[in-house]
Formats: sequence, structure tokens, C-alpha cells
Amino acid sequence: MSVAESADDESQLIERARNNDYRAYEELYRLHIGRVMGLCIRLLNDRDLAEDMAQEAFIQAWRNLSKFRGDSAFGSWLYRITTNTVLSYLRKQKHFQNSLDVDDLELEYRETQDEQIGLEAAIATLPDGARAVFILYSLEGYTHDEISRLLKIAPGSSKAQLHRARKLLKEQLS
Repeated sequence: MSVAESADDESQLIERARNNDYRAYEELYRLHIGRVMGLCIRLLNDRDLAEDMAQEAFIQAWRNLSKFRGDSAFGSWLYRITTNTVLSYLRKQKHFQNSLDVDDLELEYRETQDEQIGLEAAIATLPDGARAVFILYSLEGYTHDEISRLLKIAPGSSKAQLHRARKLLKEQLS
């Protein structure tokens, strides 16, 4: 199946879902749950909570499906909803708000030199604020201006958190 055919099929699923075809909802869910869960797990570092947030993101997407104009790919629209859902949850968490303070650069991880650790595991060890900025910037492609709006921090704080994350990852992976 070509990319164009796949996009046409997805457009048909979206239209059917708008008309309350639950099988179309289910198919869209199956097409996108893997990436949505991956994003939630990376941002939250908690599989159970990630499952809850992924479900909440899909609920938000279904509620707002009539607002999807098709200006971007459905997946991009859904991942933006997912990001906003997770970040909205995180902003309500006091420990996350505290982790965005770039003046407090106290390291919150333990390094074991004997243990070889993969990138995903290393990302999971990052402090919450640094992990969120690293994932949004490096893995999801957001700009510092977009991150600053999403996290309600200054663009300079986003840059500092990214620098912090890269430094910690370099130490973990070396």
C-alpha cells in the first residue's frame, strides 16, 4: 500500500469516526496507540500513568474530532493533543514545577559506571523538567519557543534544561 493510499484510508476512517462509526474509532486507535504510548512513557517515566494519559489523549481527540481540519496529518494532530494532555497533567504536579527551576541544578540520579545503560533507560533517569524538554525538543521536534509555551517557562529555561539533559545523558552513556 502506498503512502497516498494509506492517507486516503485514514481520511476515510476519520470521516467515518466523525459519523460515530466505532469501528473507525477503533482502527484509528490501533494505528496510533503505539506512538502515543511511546510518547507518554518517555514523558512520564511511568507505564501505568502513561496508559491513563494515552487513554485521556484519545478521549480528547474523539471529543474534538470535528475540529480536525486536515491541515496537518491526523497523527501530528493527535500527538499534539497527547503532548498537551501529558503536559497539562505534569504542570499540576508540584514536583514537576520544581524540576523546571533551572537555578537548582542538583543532580537527581545515581551513576553506576559498571552498568551499561541504553538511551531510553538513560532518558528515564533524567530529572522531570530536563526529560520533558529533551523529549519534546530532541525526539518530538518542538522548538524552544513552542516548549516554552507548552511548559510555561522562558525559552532560555528550555535551552538550559536541554543543555542539562544532554550533559546528564553524556555522563550516563560514557
